[in-house]
Amino acid sequence: MLALALMLLQDQPDAAQIQHIVMAIIPLIGVFILIAVAIVIIPTWFICKKAGFSPWLSFLCLIPTVGMLVLLYVLAFADWKVAPVQQMAYAPPLPPYPPQR
Repeated sequence: MLALALMLLQDQPDAAQIQHIVMAIIPLIGVFILIAVAIVIIPTWFICKKAGFSPWLSFLCLIPTVGMLVLLYVLAFADWKVAPVQQMAYAPPLPPYPPQR
């Protein structure tokens, strides 16, 4: 960070300094890309799994724009293969116990 600040203060930055800064930033870009992919893939993985689809469909999100739209339409309009939750019928409360002697 200090090198970047010093480079910005100079009129003509040295080519070696620029090369060192770029070489330090390149691995960070890869880490940020992996974090961004995980932020998108992990939730869609669980959504597909809970909907009864193959969780591998979540990798459609890696295709820019089209992949996410395809996955969204598949999830929105397909029949989900999960059983609906049974609604319990109304059970009246139990009568009170008779008094004990």
